Amino acid sequence: MPMTLRDICRYPVKGLSPERLKSVELTVDRMIPHDRHYAMALGSTPVSGAFAEWMPKSSFLCLMRNEKLAQLEPQFDEATQTLTILRNGHPVARGQLSQKIGRTMIEDFFAAFMKDEARGRPKLVEAAPGHVLSDHKNPVISIINSNSLADMARVVGTDINVQRFRGNFLIDGIEAWQEFELCGKRLGIGNATLEVTKRIDRCAATNVNPLTAERDLNIPKDLQRGYGHIDCGVYARVVKDGTVKVGDTISIL
Repeated sequence: MPMTLRDICRYPVKGLSPERLKSVELTVDRMIPHDRHYAMALGSTPVSGAFAEWMPKSSFLCLMRNEKLAQLEPQFDEATQTLTILRNGHPVARGQLSQKIGRTMIEDFFAAFMKDEARGRPKLVEAAPGHVLSDHKNPVISIINSNSLADMARVVGTDINVQRFRGNFLIDGIEAWQEFELCGKRLGIGNATLEVTKRIDRCAATNVNPLTAERDLNIPKDLQRGYGHIDCGVYARVVKDGTVKVGDTISIL
């Protein structure tokens, strides 16, 4: 079975649920467009203006600490720069992020929804030019192997929802944990090329069930117990522009 791309996800707002894409245009040394492009800075985080450079995840509302975020689903319209927040499938906030009033409407919602967890009034920030708001300082794409998740389910004793790992690409067609052997290699996907850079070590954010917003597992502990490490998935950087689509065959170059 050839290695194939099963799913593409982006996360317009750091810490919230993914949006699924059928295809994406990749650019050298860039993330998926609008992936982790916005974040909700804590009220205690010193930010000025609407833009922020990279900061550690502890500066923002994040699943590692704020499991309530899993209740929220973002919808981002690139054409109008409008962000809609849904809860249980129903819109609860909407704002045009290119306008101050639109950002304020989103901030008002998060202040009311997160209450004391926001440590003051949260502020919606956008990644400053040349910066990212992901956990990794550099613009990367995260790749998850579906067979690794299936093997992990065997160790844990229950199905593992891929959304726990907040990956961009879900791949099929290689053995469990074989993705680690891709580090240092280049992959052809569609007409783009990616270079796999490193394994991804996992934190407590993966303990949150994306369907219930409850901490019902201890993924880092189970990884350590079952495999002697806390890694799942790999990072890759784009080294050649191109279009990537769900269903594309992935080749090792």
